[in-house]
Amino acid sequence: MGKKKEEIKRVLLDTNVFVAALLFRGEVSRLAEMWKTGKIIPVISQKTFEEFNDVLAYPKFSLNEKEITTIIRDEILPFFEVIEIKKNISGVCRDPEDDKFISCAISASAEFIVSGDKDLCDLGKYKSIKSIKVSDFLKRFD
Repeated sequence: MGKKKEEIKRVLLDTNVFVAALLFRGEVSRLAEMWKTGKIIPVISQKTFEEFNDVLAYPKFSLNEKEITTIIRDEILPFFEVIEIKKNISGVCRDPEDDKFISCAISASAEFIVSGDKDLCDLGKYKSIKSIKVSDFLKRFD
C-alpha cells in the first residue's frame, strides 16, 4: 500500500513563490508545471494580482512590458482562477500587507497558502487554510 495520491488542491501562492515558480529553475518551478497540468488550481484576486504585476516590473527581473504581458497571457490567465473577495480580512497576519492573501484564500475556499514569507508561514493555519512552505507542499505530491 503506497501513499494516497493528493487530490487537486485550490492554492494561493504568495507573490515571491508565484514569481519564482515562473522565472527560476529548481524546486519551486515544479509549481508552474503543477498548475499547467491541472494538479493544482491556483487562485488570485485583484489585489494579489496587482502585487504580482508590480513585482514582475522590478528592474532586477529585466522584463519589458511585452514580456510581462506574455507571461500574464500564457502562464497565468489560462490556469489561475480569479477570485472576487467576499470579505476583507484584517489583523490576522503580523504584516498587514499579507492579509490580502488570507482574504483571497478564504474567499476561494483554498486549502493552502504556499509561501516563503516568514509571517505567513508562522501563521500555520487560519480557519481551514494551512500556510506552508513550498518544500512541504511539494512533499504532498511526491
